[in-house]
Amino acid sequence: MSAVYDPRACRLGEGPLWHPLRAQLFWFDILGNRLLTRGEDGPHEWTFTEHVSAAGWMSEEVLFMASETELFTFDLATGVRESVLPLEADNPATRSNDGRADPMGGFWIGTMGKKEEAGAGAIYRYYKGELRKLYGGITVSNSICFAPGGRLAYWADTVTQRIMKTPLDAEGWPAGEPEVFVDLTAEGLYPDGSVVDSEGALWNAQWGSARVARYLPVGSFDRAIPVGGDKSSCPAFGGEGLATLYVTTACGGMKKDGKQGVTYMAPAGVAGLPEPQVIL
Repeated sequence: MSAVYDPRACRLGEGPLWHPLRAQLFWFDILGNRLLTRGEDGPHEWTFTEHVSAAGWMSEEVLFMASETELFTFDLATGVRESVLPLEADNPATRSNDGRADPMGGFWIGTMGKKEEAGAGAIYRYYKGELRKLYGGITVSNSICFAPGGRLAYWADTVTQRIMKTPLDAEGWPAGEPEVFVDLTAEGLYPDGSVVDSEGALWNAQWGSARVARYLPVGSFDRAIPVGGDKSSCPAFGGEGLATLYVTTACGGMKKDGKQGVTYMAPAGVAGLPEPQVIL
């Protein structure tokens, strides 16, 4: 069973990241323009002037982050933000959404319309100073994660109800056409954020279904962990031995009852993988 890890309600909780050097979880409230964390001395948060959604780690103090207008570095100690590259900065209708560092030191980031306009978003990869669009025509970018070894990427456009997989080359760029990994249409499920464990299985938070489901590398369903928030949005492994599954949820448009929008934790029964370092 899952338990509440942090009771602060997020309008749209997303992007949980376990920082391996700090042994500390960070996550976002996208619509609240917040980065949140819990340390030994309790809860902390930072507020921004625009939507922020996803991060990787660069050092003990510096995160690599995505906002609705740019990729930037953020110093946790000083609060100093330094721009790296613009991200659809000329399109006020879109914002960043799901993102994750890849094992080669790059960073994948998805965008979407602020009103979920059909096909308004895309999925990009930042690598060694270059930001390249990988897939366009995306409505709700999600499920970005990577198989052990980094030669396979997963991603989804939530409205299609399918999680895709794409083979990658030695530098982490797509090396073939995407194929369907899991098709959830028959079950009426919507894939949100995902993360891969040390056995190569994918854990997917399913929007509106109050759960995170585990799919084996062949794409078959293994099991699911329920959470108290209906709009489960993204999982991350952390804690001792990376054996705890943390899950963000959203409370936007729902009654705040202490269950919606909070961040949950549960024993996963399997270890996760440490998040890779982003290299500029």
